[in-house]
Amino acid sequence: MLDEDGTFADDCIVYRTGPNAFMVVHGAGSGHEMLIRSAQGRQVAALFDDDLHDLSLQGPRAVDFLAEHVPGIRELPYFHHLQTRLFERPVMISRTGYTGERGYEIFCKAADAPAIWDGILEKGKDLGIIPCAFTALDWLRVESYLLFYPYDNSQMYPFADQKAGDTLWELGLDFTVSPGKQDFRGAGEHYRRQGQERFRIYGVLLDGHVAAQNGDTLWHDGRQVGVITCAMYSRLTERSMAIARVEPQIATQGLPLEVRGSLAAKAIAHSLPFDDPEKKKRTAKG
Repeated sequence: MLDEDGTFADDCIVYRTGPNAFMVVHGAGSGHEMLIRSAQGRQVAALFDDDLHDLSLQGPRAVDFLAEHVPGIRELPYFHHLQTRLFERPVMISRTGYTGERGYEIFCKAADAPAIWDGILEKGKDLGIIPCAFTALDWLRVESYLLFYPYDNSQMYPFADQKAGDTLWELGLDFTVSPGKQDFRGAGEHYRRQGQERFRIYGVLLDGHVAAQNGDTLWHDGRQVGVITCAMYSRLTERSMAIARVEPQIATQGLPLEVRGSLAAKAIAHSLPFDDPEKKKRTAKG
């Protein structure tokens, strides 16, 4: 979702739930306010549902668990959803998530959420299903190049004397605009600002076995060239990785860098995503 300046204001998924009915699930930005404003004067009603909860079941064994309870779940394609029941409670299950893994989001009423949560944990023990903290999401999104508003954006890391806001060209999200599409908020500014990138989102691979911290700075040839926005150390691959905002010319695979701040370490610029660049995990069939 863009604002009038053509800069990123929120992320969302739009689910078509009927011939003229849609459910919009947005992130931490101004998506709700933008939808309400867009609906004014048009033949549409925007309703806020405060009784909707989203339980995220992620990982390669998620489908094995759900297949025991939801007929047809193995055939559900990536970024599709179905209306069904889980533990005798009505749910909508979407093959989406923010982990880079094959996963599902389970939408349910607030009153049903505790029983569904407890049921998944109890019945999923043998498959290794456990509750995860928000930190786990950060670990996975670093590997999978999944940005989080506002933590990777200029709302958190502002430019001096400039209004907060990043273009899709800078964030590497320009693929979300269909080629030739013009009729959307901020379209003119979006296209005008192509080629004027002030920074690029890029990966950083650190030497050693310690994670950097958000806000650590990146240096090349004796000057600061970027900042780390999210970092993690993977015990599975034994690599220290990070997402960073860097000057455009720094976004070059293998370019030597130094990390300063919470630690001092040598590093290299690294293309994103670190894991599963062809998205085979999340799009797997069967």
